[in-house]
Amino acid sequence: MALTVAACSGGYQPGLGELMSLTQMRHAKLWFAGQEQNWPLAEYEVDELQEGFDLVPKIMGQPLAGVRAAVKARDPRTFAAAYDALTAGCNSCHQATNFGFNVVKRPSSPSWFGNQTFAVGQQ
Repeated sequence: MALTVAACSGGYQPGLGELMSLTQMRHAKLWFAGQEQNWPLAEYEVDELQEGFDLVPKIMGQPLAGVRAAVKARDPRTFAAAYDALTAGCNSCHQATNFGFNVVKRPSSPSWFGNQTFAVGQQ
């Protein structure tokens, strides 16, 4: 039996943890799209991140705008700097909301958790 959207419309709302897991995935996909200069995919991932970051515009608004501009410029160096600023914004938000133990970074591999630091106290 296939699960449909209609079957889930009974009020399920994902928690922040589920939303952040998807955000982590998109964060990594954005990096690899930029590294491969797949700018249409990078644009898509920025749009998807925007939807999630609309929840925290004060912290994430400027870094996301910087990434969007870098993707539009199709400049790998500008993209890398903007991506690092976005990542710093993520970690800043985590600190501000007492989730500083959840540290994200540039992905080191395309594995599922290649953009997270697991060692205590590392940023």
